[in-house]
Amino acid sequence: MPTVKIHKFNGDIEVGDVNENTNLVVAAGIRQFPFPHLRYGCGMGQCTKCKSRILSGSENLPEPNWKEKKLLGSELDEGFRLMCQIWVTHDVELRQEKPKRDDG
Repeated sequence: MPTVKIHKFNGDIEVGDVNENTNLVVAAGIRQFPFPHLRYGCGMGQCTKCKSRILSGSENLPEPNWKEKKLLGSELDEGFRLMCQIWVTHDVELRQEKPKRDDG
């Protein structure tokens, strides 16, 4: 069972287990961990609200798909990924950047 560690804006860290092959945005949408600690929007790789910097575990994630390449571009090289486009199969640690504006 993979462990997800989310670094929050205020410095707190939330840790929880998810079932293998879990999409974190789907889990948040049905009120499982990491809700409410993961910010997300459309769930379809269009709004980028779920953009997160992968701090550890990136070697176990699939290669970025075309949506991530289009929306994130060079941010992929900085370790950013879209959580709605990833299914977690191993431990992962991530941090979402504080939004530049209140996007609801």
